[in-house]
Amino acid sequence: MQHRRPRLSKKAKTLTATAVALAAAAGVTVAQAGEPSKRCTAFDTITLGKYYVNNNLWGQDKGTGSQCVWGDSASGDTVSWGTGYTWANNARGTDADVKSYASTVLGWHWGWKVDQARTGLPVKVGDRKKMTVSWEFSLSSTPGTMNVAHDLWLHAENTADWQDQPTDEIMIWLNRQGGAGPLGTKYGSVSLGGAMWDIYQGDIGWKVYSFVRRTNTTKATLDLDDFTQALVRRKLLGNDKYVSGIESGTEVFKGTGRLDTKSYSVTIG
Repeated sequence: MQHRRPRLSKKAKTLTATAVALAAAAGVTVAQAGEPSKRCTAFDTITLGKYYVNNNLWGQDKGTGSQCVWGDSASGDTVSWGTGYTWANNARGTDADVKSYASTVLGWHWGWKVDQARTGLPVKVGDRKKMTVSWEFSLSSTPGTMNVAHDLWLHAENTADWQDQPTDEIMIWLNRQGGAGPLGTKYGSVSLGGAMWDIYQGDIGWKVYSFVRRTNTTKATLDLDDFTQALVRRKLLGNDKYVSGIESGTEVFKGTGRLDTKSYSVTIG
């Protein structure tokens, strides 16, 4: 069965006192003690150079559990980081509900946490700038139901701030486990970056396009311009849109697992 992403925003929400206590109590069980700069509070962040790691538990109200993130190192454009998690459904949740998307953030995510000038964003789609993302990671042997994906946010203007909803979202799935599947319906397929991808189209108040790699990988270097232009050629995206944010992380539906990033970098231009 394909799991669907719910119609919920990934905006930060206020964490209840109960959930804070749960995260604090369970944090050591989902991430090994001793990782540098570990954070287990929902929506807490760790700045790593021009990026930040976001413990984004946007779907936690549909689950029982906790998640931690940690930052290991930053050198120039390259960082390493990780996350550990344990999630089960509560009475309101199902296997189709995403509980979290712990991720690195470059640029816009309902505002700008790091100085915008350092990020190289936004990039106008029609300008055809290279947006090279390199990522090497490892997963625990039984990561549960989850995916590992890039997530791009797009706006109609180059001045997006905290109050501006995106017009489009592009997800690029590198790896999926436990039957996880994308929102929407299959639109077609495309060969990009040395791999075949199935394209899905959905809507959660803005358009969501998902490129799902047919074979899992734990290491990839991609030019994100290739993916935006694949949508432009299909008349699904306009060259007048702006890529405002680039995120990379793991959407967890359920299970206990861990993702460790050996190296991650984004270069613009």
